[in-house]
Amino acid sequence: METNQPTKVTVQAVIQAPMEKVWSYWTEPEHITKWNQASEDWHAPRAENDLRAGGTFVTRMEAKDGSMGFDFGGVYDEVQTHELISYTMGDGRRVEITFAAEGQGTKVVETFDAESSHPVEFQQAGWQAIMDNFKKYVEES
Repeated sequence: METNQPTKVTVQAVIQAPMEKVWSYWTEPEHITKWNQASEDWHAPRAENDLRAGGTFVTRMEAKDGSMGFDFGGVYDEVQTHELISYTMGDGRRVEITFAAEGQGTKVVETFDAESSHPVEFQQAGWQAIMDNFKKYVEES
């Protein structure tokens, strides 16, 4: 039986930092531009974030050599401070991020609808690389 349900992919990390710091670094544009890339040859030169249900966000992602770039954005469906962010991307795919205290740190779990033009493993690796960059940035700041 064929289904039209998207494949859900999850990435996660436990960040050794308090919830307040993790939340602000995840949501504030001046921090987003510092960690939101999957590899060293990419960067995020600009980010805008209206963090509320119905609010929009956009992060400009570009190859450092200028060969390509795109805007990654969407509309927030739900925001519960220090707990949950869910949004719908421009192509209709959904993302949910949960934040939970874990020991002295904060566990961040991000689940997204995979798209159909790239292998799921490729997408998971890319999103996990971004999560790992986030963890490194928060813990070193």
